[in-house]
Amino acid sequence: MKKSSGIGSLKGIGEKTENLFHRIGIWEIDDLIRYYPRGFEIFEDPVPVSEAEEGKVCTLAGTVFGRISVSAGKRLQVTTLHLKDLTGTIKVIWFRMPFLRNTLAKGGVLILRGRIVRRKDGLVMEHPEIYYPAVKYEEKRNTMQPVYPLTAGLTNNAVIRAVKQALGHIGANDDILPGELAHSHGFLPYAEAVYKMHFPGNRDEFIHARTRFAYEEFLVFILALRRMKESENRAENPFTIEEREEISRFLGKLPYELTGAQKKVWNEIRSDMEGMHVMSRLVQGDVGSGKTVIALLALMLAGLNGYQGALMAPTEVLARQHYDNITEMMEKYGIPLRTELLTGSMTAKQKREARERIASGFSSIIVGTHALIQDKVVYHDLALVVTDEQHRFGVRQREALAGKGHTPHILVMSATPIPRTLAIILYGDLDISVIDELPKNRLPIKNCVVGTDYRGKAYRFIQNQVTSGRQCYVICPMVEESDSLEAENVTDYAQMLSGELGDNITVRYLHGKMKQQEKDEIMDAFGRNEIQVLVSTTVIEVGIDVPNATVIMIENAERFGLAQLHQLRGRVGRGTHQSYCIFMTASKSDETKERLEILSHSNDGFFIAGEDLRLRGPGDLFGIRQSGILDFKIADVFQDASLLQAASEDASRILAEDPELSSPIHSGLRRRIDEKVKEYMPETTI
Repeated sequence: MKKSSGIGSLKGIGEKTENLFHRIGIWEIDDLIRYYPRGFEIFEDPVPVSEAEEGKVCTLAGTVFGRISVSAGKRLQVTTLHLKDLTGTIKVIWFRMPFLRNTLAKGGVLILRGRIVRRKDGLVMEHPEIYYPAVKYEEKRNTMQPVYPLTAGLTNNAVIRAVKQALGHIGANDDILPGELAHSHGFLPYAEAVYKMHFPGNRDEFIHARTRFAYEEFLVFILALRRMKESENRAENPFTIEEREEISRFLGKLPYELTGAQKKVWNEIRSDMEGMHVMSRLVQGDVGSGKTVIALLALMLAGLNGYQGALMAPTEVLARQHYDNITEMMEKYGIPLRTELLTGSMTAKQKREARERIASGFSSIIVGTHALIQDKVVYHDLALVVTDEQHRFGVRQREALAGKGHTPHILVMSATPIPRTLAIILYGDLDISVIDELPKNRLPIKNCVVGTDYRGKAYRFIQNQVTSGRQCYVICPMVEESDSLEAENVTDYAQMLSGELGDNITVRYLHGKMKQQEKDEIMDAFGRNEIQVLVSTTVIEVGIDVPNATVIMIENAERFGLAQLHQLRGRVGRGTHQSYCIFMTASKSDETKERLEILSHSNDGFFIAGEDLRLRGPGDLFGIRQSGILDFKIADVFQDASLLQAASEDASRILAEDPELSSPIHSGLRRRIDEKVKEYMPETTI
């Protein structure tokens, strides 16, 4: 059996299970081999009930104390018991599992493993795994069990069984790294590293294996990036673009003056668009630094010279907000450019009419989501595409956007303050501009790091802000041990908070399991102040701009990386009112306190990014969410900065010795690079 064989060829995978694997992107055995866990459950010795710590996953051993009850609620049945040992008693709850009342009433020692949270009546263990009889836990004690991303109907155990079979099909020639290169870095042999990525014996084994694949991911990415850059060959600028007096008048009428950094970046963009070659530029700017107005100036420059500009947003809510803001500004300042909106949720008639106006050239500035690059969209004369860091454009994307026209300028906007040395490597196909100065009218966000005993005061503070007409966010971390409980945790928290804040304050929740339309409707309602407090997971990290939101409280802040916490904080501080960020943590460790105090004392994203880089270490692999920049599956830009640097240097050396990667020792690398190039440069659209 080959690695290219379909996963249906594995034992125990019938048609139904095969289709479930397809839903998570696994078609071949090789896909399964590279489907690494998103985390591990580490089965440690049980702790006494008195030592159960809020925010942590604990294992407790004890007996049932008193009655086991099942609530009769329509929305969510809750099974409740109290677990007792020699040191104390703790409340334990399960959602939608009423049958447990009969199972657990038999007596004897129970071992439960789950997350400890704080509720009104004290510490509670939520939805734990049950080991009954207790001897069942002994089989897993001191082991690391992989936890895989799943889809409804597919269990973690089913993936584990399939992966164990798939690992038996690894061959001697499957290693894509040249032997000398792997040896020079001290990497584990490929087959051993793959096995330990899935089933490590301990933490150190996993870290050793992961180092190899993080490096490999960076190396393939950098080589693919350089391949794309070579293919673009700095195309000649086919557009005749000149400075326009209307833009100077527009800038003169704005109620604020551009910062020095904004002026510098705008001059770089204008020079590119007027220059000899097509622009490929990244604008890096902290949250609130004023990147949007720079993007608008570039779109206006294209439009006023008789061309079209497209602005592609990551969500429909944000696209609609950009469209409304740009339309209002064009009318307010007398700029004769028509703005068009094109998103997936529009009706067929609305889309058709919008496409007709785009094709005729009637619309100069087109705002939308991925709908902008669908085959049916034909541009009259597209000169500029403004996008965000989540979308990467290769040659074919540009061609898809331009239709039969010319290759457009590309402007990429990034709110992730990556240190410049890393940005140059990651965005090697782009020139880099940095807006490192905040507008003078922005009030600095006031920050505080507090323990869970402050929660009551935080709720009163939120209540007072809402009474003053403001709005607030409360962020709950994703439940890594059981993503299926994400919705219950957020809804449960929102219900509790609604009771705390009173009937006059509207509290709603938002999480990643919701349908896009439902998420958009909630964000729209929040933008109109129909919702005063929004309880959400990190789904709002890239979201709507709500200037009236002045407070963000982040629960279990220790479970996020500094860069992501800074991005979340950027949801507030966007208006004229003083804004606040409350970092709530249950951790008592000095290391956690040091990390969070950096955020408490600084609003400078570039400084925070540097500190994040300094503080990251192997211990962060478990429990602290990675940055997620550019959707690396294993590698993390901050945590693995030294590997990124090494991969960049090795890529330069490899290409200097073998520019076409034609040597047999580079055949595996070349194959993987071709896959990556296709990912960024598909045949039609992305």
